Amino acid sequence: MEAVLVGAGQRGFHIYGQWAVMNPNRLRFVAVADPDRARRERFAAVHGLTPADCFEDGREMLEGSARAEACFVASSDRNHHQPAIRGLLAGYEVLLEKPMAATLAAAAAVTAAAEAAGGRLHLAHVLRYTPFFETLHDTVVSGRLGDLVTVEHRENIVAWHMAHSYVRGNWSRAESSAPMIVAKCCHDFDLLHWNLADEIVGLASFGSLFEFRPDRAPVGATPRCTDGCPVEDCPYDARRVYLDMSRTGWPVHVITDDLGLEARLEALRSGPYGRCAYQAGSDVVDHQVVTMQTSAGTSVTLVMHGHSDREERTMRYDGTRATLRGTFGREQRLTVSDHVTGNSEEIPIEARAGGHGGGDSGLIESFLASAESGDPPLTSASESLESHLLAFMAEAARVEGRAIDVSAARRDLESQVSNLKS
Repeated sequence: MEAVLVGAGQRGFHIYGQWAVMNPNRLRFVAVADPDRARRERFAAVHGLTPADCFEDGREMLEGSARAEACFVASSDRNHHQPAIRGLLAGYEVLLEKPMAATLAAAAAVTAAAEAAGGRLHLAHVLRYTPFFETLHDTVVSGRLGDLVTVEHRENIVAWHMAHSYVRGNWSRAESSAPMIVAKCCHDFDLLHWNLADEIVGLASFGSLFEFRPDRAPVGATPRCTDGCPVEDCPYDARRVYLDMSRTGWPVHVITDDLGLEARLEALRSGPYGRCAYQAGSDVVDHQVVTMQTSAGTSVTLVMHGHSDREERTMRYDGTRATLRGTFGREQRLTVSDHVTGNSEEIPIEARAGGHGGGDSGLIESFLASAESGDPPLTSASESLESHLLAFMAEAARVEGRAIDVSAARRDLESQVSNLKS
């Protein structure tokens, strides 16, 4: 299948682009759009594109003559919805990175465009495509746990990842990105929506920026880690993360294309990733808790935080018949403990290579199969809109300090989508 790409950064170049390089008989990129000239030229060199195939603005590429069957949208969060809508209107099969938009109104506009175009929009909720979460889902919906009473889901972000993405990186400022609970956890809300038989009807949320503030900086901390900072035991020391020459992939390739030591040092001296985490100016939360209730009375809790010793999601589903415990990270493990016998069984999980526990490759395979067969997307715009509704309502509950009637918000959102389609 031939495709065009909007956004040749981390996801566009290193995930979708590299998959095409490894699978040239399945996917070939024929055009790219990115405002960064170096990224355009890098992508063009790898994929054999001419200058005529490279665009600074996705609008020109997408509103011209259709160049391919598929369009991958992997631009920044605030630049997701417009190319997605343009791609749909131009007749492309569109794979859109999450979140689908940086505001709920824009997400509604994307959904309306997708439904008007026949639903040919696929959302990149990669965790749905992992063997781990496929197995968890099958176990929950099988009825083996009985009726669900409580669900606990934790997104535990390792401390250096928090500093990289949400303190120094692209998601550090609310004005330039989606809220952190949306950007990071629309995955998790999607999983909960997928696994729960009943709709969420109400929620409340609490959270704040606890750690990454100037008043929390250690005595003597310098504006940059490379300024001779004397704090030797800082968990967020950029030198420890980016100057480790054994690291050649993410996150180092985000700060510089040249992975040599001097280029890394220069990136820390002059770029955003060398700033002191306490003085970098982040204004997004570093921890947030969301409590929810379903129409059946199930209590659901989602915890997101950036102070973990390791990168992993952990979860617990307690039903009337059994309890499921799961860990998804460096190790992947699912166990079910029966309430009658007291026996615990470890559920086998298929091994699959690739990023996000095999989800990246699973997502691309599913997208191509759906596009070629015409079968409905596993994660369509309308399906994904529910997870975005929950994430944006969680942020509204946190900011406004009140519980949210999700049922009423859902009706309003459905009305918005309907009006936009008419």
